[in-house]
Amino acid sequence: MQKIIARAGLASRREAEEWIRQGRVTINGEVATLGTRAAGNDQVKLDGRLIRQASTTRAATFLCHRSPGEGLKEPREGEEREALVERLPSRSGKRYIAISPMPRIDGGLELLTSDGALAMQLQRLVRRLPLGFSVRVRGELIPEQLEGILLGELDSGEHLKLLSCEPGGGEGANRWYQVETLGANGRDLRALLERQGAVVSRVLRVKFGPLTLDRGLPRGHVRALGAEELAQLLGGADAAVAATLEEPVEDGGTAEDLFDAE
Repeated sequence: MQKIIARAGLASRREAEEWIRQGRVTINGEVATLGTRAAGNDQVKLDGRLIRQASTTRAATFLCHRSPGEGLKEPREGEEREALVERLPSRSGKRYIAISPMPRIDGGLELLTSDGALAMQLQRLVRRLPLGFSVRVRGELIPEQLEGILLGELDSGEHLKLLSCEPGGGEGANRWYQVETLGANGRDLRALLERQGAVVSRVLRVKFGPLTLDRGLPRGHVRALGAEELAQLLGGADAAVAATLEEPVEDGGTAEDLFDAE
């Protein structure tokens, strides 16, 4: 039962277990208990409201192109346009969860899902996935800075896994660099470059595992992931974990904490 509630995007499994203990969940009119299972034609209700009928299907997952400064949940100050999550299709009783969201000052590819179980699975695996960023800095990076960046050492002593940092064009005072990482988040990547003396004005995520930011998707727009793309994403995560099986697994935290990172 807790899996059904989590997949519906209503709560984490731990929260769902507590709701079941409190007697808030019923199946076909009977109060559910921990360990109760549901078949395809069973009616599952939370506080009397139907949350699942017929076979379980994967909830909606969206790839979003977020503009720098644009909020996931809250609109930009002084802007009438609604927040990004408000532009997603309304799903009664559901919430959308961001997977490793970028800092608000930055932007690019964001992944949001109404599937709580999927969100938790991906958040735990994101540190294993290849992630790509476009970073804009003032001036060109000198060889010593590039060397320091590729070492990946943060002020905390932790290390990011950098695969490459290559010039990506630019003119005038600004230069773009294409950075390939394993699992780095936007906040740590910005801190890494600034630690090497780079003046960073923009960090955009352009790759998330097998997913890339399509040039045909304008800023502020979203599109639903297809079943094949979702399978590739999960398959890529599984392959990344298998390739690094001997390393300790890093837990990225629960899905409920993700929006707070904004």
